[in-house]
Amino acid sequence: MTFFRLFRLRAALSGAAFCMVLTGCARLPAMAGHTPENTLAWAGVRGFSRVDLPAAPFPIFALSRGRAEIWNVYIEGDGAPWATPFHPPADPTPDEAVALHLAEQDEAPGVLYLGRPCQYLAPTALAVCPAGYWLGKRFSPQVLDWYQGWLDQFRAHGGARGFRLIGYSGGGVLAVLLAARRSDVMQVLTVASPLDLSAWVAHHDLSPLSESLDPMRQADCRLPGAVHFVGDSDPVVPPAIVQGFSARHGGMVRVVRGYGHVCCWSKDWRKLLGELK
Repeated sequence: MTFFRLFRLRAALSGAAFCMVLTGCARLPAMAGHTPENTLAWAGVRGFSRVDLPAAPFPIFALSRGRAEIWNVYIEGDGAPWATPFHPPADPTPDEAVALHLAEQDEAPGVLYLGRPCQYLAPTALAVCPAGYWLGKRFSPQVLDWYQGWLDQFRAHGGARGFRLIGYSGGGVLAVLLAARRSDVMQVLTVASPLDLSAWVAHHDLSPLSESLDPMRQADCRLPGAVHFVGDSDPVVPPAIVQGFSARHGGMVRVVRGYGHVCCWSKDWRKLLGELK
């Protein structure tokens, strides 16, 4: 394998998280570290509490605030960046949890935040969580099944009637894949999400994510009331990637001027949500 082929392979596995290393994305307000304890403390001050539901084979870190029949469910992005194209993160917990900051800004009666596989784990649990679930398998059928089961359990235990799925970056990919398979999703919102994985890989000249599902290639991904937000200055997920998905599967694309991959979604999220009403 040549140096440049290896470089592309490593970069592809890093996913959209590699923006922190390669593009100097704007940073979010700090939450005093990204350990589970610090995140819980930060979230607790803002009215969130931990939701503990069994999930096989690995737990999904979840926080909730309020109570509702229709819950706004935020799904986190791919997580921590690669230090270099040759060194994946040992812990996929995000340094800057964009989806959690979006959830904080949401004034809906019931708000639920979901991390991604292997995020927010204690060291002993992380040590037995296969890295593939935050690398090449992060959108695999197995991962999708875990989220399906978790949402089913939450609905049964919490009295939910349905969900509005909101995903940031790679979390938007999962939101779309989940919504296409569920009858209880009322709306899907994605933010800076590479919804056409094949086009995204080709754009960056990366190796394919062959163990993951590509929303663009699914037979039926027409989603209820879908809105796809993307920044016109996003070097990680250019608007054309999202527009190509929308042209095939429907949904409105909202291109926001001056926004990148991180800036300035959380700062203006309450305003952007309000404009949808």
